[in-house]
Amino acid sequence: MLDELEMLKSGDADSIAEVFSRHRDKLQRMVWFRLDRRLYGRVDTADVLQDVWLETSRRIEDYTSNPAVPFFVWVRQIAFQTIIDLHRRHLGAQKRNVSQEISIGKQGCDTSISIAAQLVGNLTSPSHAAIREERLVRLRAALDSMDEIDREVLALRHFEELSNNEVADILGIQKTAASNRYVRALKRLKQVLEADSDSGEFME
Repeated sequence: MLDELEMLKSGDADSIAEVFSRHRDKLQRMVWFRLDRRLYGRVDTADVLQDVWLETSRRIEDYTSNPAVPFFVWVRQIAFQTIIDLHRRHLGAQKRNVSQEISIGKQGCDTSISIAAQLVGNLTSPSHAAIREERLVRLRAALDSMDEIDREVLALRHFEELSNNEVADILGIQKTAASNRYVRALKRLKQVLEADSDSGEFME
């Protein structure tokens, strides 16, 4: 199998598309996790990935002329910026207070909100709206108390399902540090969830 960088440098559209497709599943998980839930049903992940692909194609020569990071790290950043632009376009003009922002979804790719919304969305019945709101606020506060890098390692490993090496590349830290931070963050998350007995099943 040809090296990814060789395929990208060839400038062949099919080769570039093949390399991009190798990372599509990971990018799709990332988009689903980071996208504000208010946009579910309004913005399709396939459309987001299409925008990412178009931007990748447009800028591929910039990458191949100076491939300072692995291709996935580079294209994931394009996806991240695409999501931020979508949030600004669809939600930027909406006025809301802090509690409304927490209750409705995720704005600006905030990792704490992303994790909290994922957990509450998975574990709470839609009929328990008041409980869901209270739990979301508690989870957000607990997650905000974590070290920022630990929180991001947790999101990348546990929710985007990336490897330890990919996490290290994305955050620019040593692989051993990424591994140690993940263990610490997972332990902290378990403590947070155990505080809500109804959420304990997440860790089982």
